[in-house]
Amino acid sequence: MSDELRSNASAPSIQTKTVNRTQPLRIRERSFGYALRAIKLYRYLLKQRDGVGWILGKQYLRAACSIGANVEEAQAGESRADFIHKLGIAQKEARECRYWLRLLAESETVPSGRLGPLIQATEEIIRILSSIILTTKRRRAGDGAENAASGADRSKLRTQNS
Repeated sequence: MSDELRSNASAPSIQTKTVNRTQPLRIRERSFGYALRAIKLYRYLLKQRDGVGWILGKQYLRAACSIGANVEEAQAGESRADFIHKLGIAQKEARECRYWLRLLAESETVPSGRLGPLIQATEEIIRILSSIILTTKRRRAGDGAENAASGADRSKLRTQNS
């Protein structure tokens, strides 16, 4: 397997590159680069002429590409709940990717040392998605408390004005 599988020079590096040199890569860029790496792994597996590798690789490829698709859909979410839901799907797909990668490694379909960087990238994506989901849920809960408080203030005003 080539080094391209581990690190794609044409796509943003998931581990070290930054956007504008101050911000870590955004989840959109990470998930896109991750999908490109999944495509390279699948192409590698097709060359191996191992039916098991093809099937496992196809499952991994579908899940890996779905992460980015759901992240993109979340960007156009109709509400915070929709945004959270779509990122939750992306998170589940990332967890599925972890499963397929572990299976590829443990079955010795692909040497586990070669999959290490992809497994690490998968773990990073899971953590990032979890963080975004939790932060968004906290903000949504905070907005709900503020709305409840402003509603109570409006009730007081109505009572006083009556």
